[in-house]
Amino acid sequence: MAFKILIGALVALPLATAALADPGHSHGDVRAYGEPGDPKKPARVVQVLMRDAGGKMEFIPGRIEVKKGEQIRFLLQNNGNTDHEIVIGTLEENLKHAIEMQKNPDMEHDDPNAKRLAPRKSGQIVWKFTKAGEFDFSCLIPGHRESGMFGTIVVK
Repeated sequence: MAFKILIGALVALPLATAALADPGHSHGDVRAYGEPGDPKKPARVVQVLMRDAGGKMEFIPGRIEVKKGEQIRFLLQNNGNTDHEIVIGTLEENLKHAIEMQKNPDMEHDDPNAKRLAPRKSGQIVWKFTKAGEFDFSCLIPGHRESGMFGTIVVK
């Protein structure tokens, strides 16, 4: 009899734990475009400049090519006069999140695939691209993507 109760408890525990493990994201840390990188492991460095001038906002470069399985250390520099952010995701996810940002423009991201920077500040994201495809990186602060602040990551 004790054995049956023990088995029942073991079966129930993982189900309850799974429901509480990541309440904000059902996908955990693995996403369609990869997973958070390990800062202690080697990574190719890609510098990304954020800038705004003459009414145009942009990332330089606007296109980044990556090999499947490659870990990238994005070194980010905001040379603009306003806050900017970079959010790595699928185009669909970023466009959906942009709508949320319209409602809450001061939303701060605490995700391994996103970083917000004040003017003249720098930061980094370490990301491992585990799946082939074309992915998006955007500044989702309202009006910024619409002003040209987006790019493409091609994973081959």
